Amino acid sequence: MKNRIGLFLKIVIYMLFISILTGCWSRHELDEFSIVAGMGIDKSEEDGEIQLTAQIVKPRALKPGEGSSSPEDAYFNIESTGDTVFTAVREFTHGATRKLYFPHNQVIIFSRNTAEEGVQKYIDFFVRDPETRLTVWILVAKDKADELLEIKSELELIPALEISDLVEAQKATSQSSIVKLQHFITRLLSKTTSPVAPLIEVSGKEKKAFVSGTAVFKKDKLTGELDKTETRGLLWVIGEIKSGIIDVDCPGGGKASLEIIRASSKITPKIKDGRIHMKIEIKEEGNLGSQSCLEDLTLPPKVDFLEKEKEAVIRSEVMAALKKARKLNTDIFGFGEAVHQKYRKEWKELEDRWDEVFPNIEVEVIVEAKLRRTGRITRPASTEKE
Repeated sequence: MKNRIGLFLKIVIYMLFISILTGCWSRHELDEFSIVAGMGIDKSEEDGEIQLTAQIVKPRALKPGEGSSSPEDAYFNIESTGDTVFTAVREFTHGATRKLYFPHNQVIIFSRNTAEEGVQKYIDFFVRDPETRLTVWILVAKDKADELLEIKSELELIPALEISDLVEAQKATSQSSIVKLQHFITRLLSKTTSPVAPLIEVSGKEKKAFVSGTAVFKKDKLTGELDKTETRGLLWVIGEIKSGIIDVDCPGGGKASLEIIRASSKITPKIKDGRIHMKIEIKEEGNLGSQSCLEDLTLPPKVDFLEKEKEAVIRSEVMAALKKARKLNTDIFGFGEAVHQKYRKEWKELEDRWDEVFPNIEVEVIVEAKLRRTGRITRPASTEKE
């Protein structure tokens, strides 16, 4: 934890030193800034206004051997309201003695009601302002955004860093989308591909955060959500599976847990007789992580069985995502962009009525899964024989 905080501070200090060494015209000192670690966007109680919550780092409290290292001393949250994000940011000057500094912001969290209303008018500032990084994480709160910046941090002194780590950790299961600002904007600017973002909420008496699925947008408005199974189905299709576990049945009963090591996908559109056919090819390789059955799963027939079971699970997850996407009528897979790239002439006629076309696309899912390794043992660690 101290190493991460120390690295965070070193980066800030080094960047400021660089700006100082380049000349005096635009020189800024560290004590002139309030370093923002997280931003929350909620609707204000005043009609038509928004409430911004900024989480500010207290560098002195994070230095080893100086001051306290309790979470209360490591950061503080300030709020402001305004008609626009830019106005609300300027309003922070009434409660903060230093100018807000955004290059080290980790997360931008939209409340559910702002997401349902439409995020374009809120997100414009973060794309337009040169200080804001395009690699900041975008999230949607199940309820209010400001309460997420008050969560109990277990491993970090700053909640925004804890949330950032939580988002990164989703790669281990691939059951939640993880979306940076630049990728969210790319989808938002597309005429057909719907934006997605991880859903995050506060749970329990201890107020801990956890990711609970994927928010799905129609243009810039939240229209629905994917559960964990549907989310992984989406990630299979768009080639963003990083890792994860697939539980399948052993041939004779019991369960085997198969770890995803690598995966890839290919989307190929075809137009025939006026109908669009989409072929999705998914290739996956994995290892045997554990088994509760007593069989020797390294025997070729058993390996073949497990691979077929794994292919069936992957296919079912993709179909679950496709079913939900059709229900919401949201092209979260980028099918429209694939058609656009291959059939530019036909696309001119399809583009404006894509909402009518998308739910009726014929989809073929082809999965090839391989089981590569079984770990340090072959047979299960048991004295009983199969």
